[in-house]
Amino acid sequence: MSIRENNKRAPVLYLPHGGGPLPVLGEPGHQKITTFLKSLSTSIPRPDAILIISAHWETEKPKLTSAAQPPLFYDYYGFPDEAYQITYPAPGQVELAEKVRALLGESSIEAVLDPQRGFDHGVFIPLKLIYPQADIPCVQLSMKKGLNPQEQIDMGRAIAPLRKNNVLIIGSGLSFHNMQALMRPKLGKDEGNEAFHDWLIETCSDENLEESTRQKRLINWQKAPFARYAHPREEHLLPLHVCYGASESAASVIFDDVMMGKKVCGFQWS
Repeated sequence: MSIRENNKRAPVLYLPHGGGPLPVLGEPGHQKITTFLKSLSTSIPRPDAILIISAHWETEKPKLTSAAQPPLFYDYYGFPDEAYQITYPAPGQVELAEKVRALLGESSIEAVLDPQRGFDHGVFIPLKLIYPQADIPCVQLSMKKGLNPQEQIDMGRAIAPLRKNNVLIIGSGLSFHNMQALMRPKLGKDEGNEAFHDWLIETCSDENLEESTRQKRLINWQKAPFARYAHPREEHLLPLHVCYGASESAASVIFDDVMMGKKVCGFQWS
């Protein structure tokens, strides 16, 4: 399938992909996320291809999967055998990978193709629930090491023209990623979780915010209430910054619920 401009403008999504393979395995604490992801394809136009940025791939220079049939990279451990038998045979698309590399290059961001890299669980777990037929070509783009918020926004801005090619851009992460807090017994209201959750929803979806203000808040996200409690390390948040760069507008909240007792959210830019 060729990459060409058409009259379909694809949305941009920042999605919660849950903990490891648990959404696909039916873990009860992930029921809300699993249900949401399974129903998502009915509310968005079918894309011609998917470009996905996962929390689980960071490189010095942005890299793109370029295999015709990328393998799966089971980048988790300690789960039942069935977690390592999950399949998702979505095709890659070298033409899309080349297009993304060219767009990044036009913004002076050097990127390289990686014909060996497989899809990590930040790719195949949510996509298996959204598009179980695995019949839409998919390319994965890494985040830049160092996790500089401005650099991730710049990458998103560079790839924004893909939307006119009906390429669905997905940031796959988790809006709350304090694993110790997630694993603790549920002891009622979590002030830190809720404060950061509310700040993130306001920052991303408040239409009254000037875009310069929205961008400044995202770049300086560590100043948000309980920021480092919500994200001791920010790799699960920063795919959102790529998504914002590809849209630079207010988002709609498409998921606002709980996972393992903690509030998490997802966004769509139309």
